[in-house]
Amino acid sequence: MQLLWLDLNSSYAHSSLALPAIHAQAEEDEGRVTWGKVSVTINSNVGSVVAEIVERKPDVLAATAWLFTHEVLLKITSRVKALLPECTIIFGGPEMLGDNEAYLRRHRFVSCVFRGEGEIGFHEWLRVYDSPEAWHSITGLCWLDEREEYHDGGLARVMEFDRLRIPEASCFFDWSKPFVQLETTRGCFNTCAFCVSGEEKPVRVLSVERIRERLITIREHGIRDIRLLDRTFNGSSERAIRLLQLFREFVHDMRFHLEIHPALLSGEVKALLRELPAGLLHLEAGIQSLREDVLQACRRIGSLQAALDGLRYLAGLPNLIVHADLIAGLPLYTLEQMIADVRVLASFGTGEIQLELLKLLPGTVMRERAGQLGIVYSPDVPYEVLRTREMGVEDLRQARLLSRLIDGFYNAGAWQRVVRCLIVHDERFLPDFLAWLEELEVLEQPLSLEKRGTLLYEFCESRYPAYLTDISVAWIVAGIPFAKEPSRRLKPWNDGVPTGITVLAGEYTDIMRMYYLPDGVKEYWFGFDRGRSASKPLFVCCKEV
Repeated sequence: MQLLWLDLNSSYAHSSLALPAIHAQAEEDEGRVTWGKVSVTINSNVGSVVAEIVERKPDVLAATAWLFTHEVLLKITSRVKALLPECTIIFGGPEMLGDNEAYLRRHRFVSCVFRGEGEIGFHEWLRVYDSPEAWHSITGLCWLDEREEYHDGGLARVMEFDRLRIPEASCFFDWSKPFVQLETTRGCFNTCAFCVSGEEKPVRVLSVERIRERLITIREHGIRDIRLLDRTFNGSSERAIRLLQLFREFVHDMRFHLEIHPALLSGEVKALLRELPAGLLHLEAGIQSLREDVLQACRRIGSLQAALDGLRYLAGLPNLIVHADLIAGLPLYTLEQMIADVRVLASFGTGEIQLELLKLLPGTVMRERAGQLGIVYSPDVPYEVLRTREMGVEDLRQARLLSRLIDGFYNAGAWQRVVRCLIVHDERFLPDFLAWLEELEVLEQPLSLEKRGTLLYEFCESRYPAYLTDISVAWIVAGIPFAKEPSRRLKPWNDGVPTGITVLAGEYTDIMRMYYLPDGVKEYWFGFDRGRSASKPLFVCCKEV
């Protein structure tokens, strides 16, 4: 039997774990199955992908359906079914966690879908794939029979998660990507109504010893960036400490991106985080909203004040990069509150702030209760919220544009310091800057770092002139050409380094060419060594006037 896996990803950098995780569990008696895959992205030409699949004439075509690949997946597989009517098409993944009867009736070319974790059940199905009368024995399998009657196999869970063969053991594990996803936990202690893991109990974990073995294997393949799939990372303080100590063993070889609950930081975890080497961790701190009633409506566990205290602590650690997110469209959440929450996060010094629109994913409690909560959402991917009782269509459009503003200006390292100061300094900065950018019709366009700096400078010329020098300094340090307005005040300096300066970055050498930026309050000097850096200054200092 020819099994072909359509490995469809949202970009070249991403690689789904589904195929290697499932293939690794193949038993020797499955030798009758010939496994193959076609790896593409959502930007691949649909016609070319279909042609490649049809040429290989699979008996079974399998794929994972998830939010950002689903639409393209349907385009590809519907065409394949038209050309290969005898091919059995099966989907699994997050998109299959909801009402699969409605899904199968809408997409009749899909033979069956699998709800839940497929490492065991998929292989059970492969043994009887050509005998639908035996499909009733497969937990998690959903299908329509020849009489159009729907059969629902419920939800599949692999309770002995720690005994599965690791995905890295599969020949289909892709070692060519810049990062690796490492699933160390399944399930979540929290009960967030908007998350597919909110009802996923019990929590199942891999032992620290097994995680170490996997990290050694990953290191041997030269992969440096690890994205930990663990929504319960510090649900247990003891386990969190053991994992952080483990990560420190790989400090010279790897960087770890992981989720952490800021309300559950024990004193021991805080102390260890403070001691870890800089650059080892990128922390994603779950926040969603800074409003107690909003979090309660979302059924999120954890004290809001404890979360704020935890986030303030994390953001204040110079050795960590901290990311926090807010979700527009949550019940009881208004646009004005969201803008105020951005100001709070900025005041903490949060490294990255992400604003996103709520998506009502299949299988989540919030999707099931959407009508009761007054939420209108798109019936098609990505199922984004369209209107709530608190945020109308225009408010949500403003939230989406605000997201682009934050991502383009605050999350850009070059402009973050000055934008943070502006956000914290004046509560009108964000709404006024947003309205100004919207009037120029630029937020929907891709903006270069230089263009963003120019826009920020122009906006501040008339409204916040005290910040113009800060923007100019950021412009010069970023290595943007001098010709534009933000750096036109820059002048050559031939008198060496003045006395009484404060060094901001780098170390001066005699070979450097110096430039001077005057200001009524503070003066700046920049040292350039074109042999070492073509455009960025390698020495920066300042002096109070």
